[in-house]
Amino acid sequence: QVQLVESGGGLVQPGGSLRLSCAASGNDFSINAMGWYRQTPGKERELVARIFTGGDTYYADSVKGRFTIARDNTKNTVDLQMNSLKSEDTAVYYCNVCAYTGGSPGYYWGQGTQVTVSS
Repeated sequence: QVQLVESGGGLVQPGGSLRLSCAASGNDFSINAMGWYRQTPGKERELVARIFTGGDTYYADSVKGRFTIARDNTKNTVDLQMNSLKSEDTAVYYCNVCAYTGGSPGYYWGQGTQVTVSS
């Protein structure tokens, strides 16, 4: 099993910045991809950004140029730097990790952290 702990959500004005962090822990696991999803009431959870072990990244079109994902493979952490925030970025953000435990792949989720962009 892999446990994920998120931090960094909160309230910010439009145009402001926030940084989300996620730390993975557990026994005998190997992480492949790490990423962030977000969800608003009544909508499906959507992928915001993902980063693979080799450093390749993916961003949703809606956040390209504003968000940056980064990971520390030695610490099993992934951060999401969010700049130029808009009201439509308001959501619960979830850390997601694809990891191998005991040789089997699995997807793990954090508890979610609220990001609210409002004046």
